[in-house]
Amino acid sequence: MPRITKEEKARNRQNIVEAAGRMFRAQGIDAVGIADLMKEAGLTHGGFYNHFASKDDLAAEVCNASFAASLGVLRQAVEEGDVPAGPPLRRVVEDYLSAEHRDAPDGGCPSASLVIDAGRHTEAVQRSYAAGVEGYLAGFAGEFAREAGEGEDGEVTPEEARERGVLLLSRMVGAMVLARAVRHVEPELSDEILRTCRAHALD
Repeated sequence: MPRITKEEKARNRQNIVEAAGRMFRAQGIDAVGIADLMKEAGLTHGGFYNHFASKDDLAAEVCNASFAASLGVLRQAVEEGDVPAGPPLRRVVEDYLSAEHRDAPDGGCPSASLVIDAGRHTEAVQRSYAAGVEGYLAGFAGEFAREAGEGEDGEVTPEEARERGVLLLSRMVGAMVLARAVRHVEPELSDEILRTCRAHALD
């Protein structure tokens, strides 16, 4: 049997990470078996351990990759600055607390979809999740400081900017978790949670 190239091995690993990202976010880490995961990735079951020592190792990498993608969206919004659609943080809130994000738990930000799983798994998974949270807090704090410096109220201290970032992320994640938890049985309540938190997340 011919050996695969380094490029093919890297592509297979990426396919596993992408498939796991979708499945872990939609179903939870513990609910996904390796056989089903590898089938979703288009690979054989036995090939998993050529890439990862354990499912927790994969989960940590999924956390890293998923947060990197989400933080890229935040960075892009900040770099674009104020546009007709609004200032960066307002746009981030609108996108995050949208029905589209709620209804696609297999995509989007892992902050809400993996929040329970992270606390139940290894320190490696928790560290990856914590690094993603810190990335959001740093981005939010920097933008709060910028907006305050350009506004009428003057500058805020780094501590104040971080506090605002903690509050914003907690409101966004909490609202999304609640909205997803009730969306099938109480869709109007789910919409109300998103609508209310979109309006007041930045208060």
